Amino acid sequence: MSSNQILVDARQMRCPMPLLKLKQALNQAEVGQTVHLIATDPASQRDCVSYIDMTDHQIRTEQSNQEFHFLVTKS
Repeated sequence: MSSNQILVDARQMRCPMPLLKLKQALNQAEVGQTVHLIATDPASQRDCVSYIDMTDHQIRTEQSNQEFHFLVTKS
């Protein structure tokens, strides 16, 4: 993990907590900084991607086993 990343561990949190944690981290992040959210709730895929689609931020998603990784770069 880069020092320019903010790690948000939302594993075992149910919807809507992963999205709320992502929003909090983005509010604290500087432009160009990346927030790495790790979630296990499948609903987080829909929620986080839909939210980021309404913003100027960039998102990359990955899935590893039962974990969903969202890498969001603040614009």
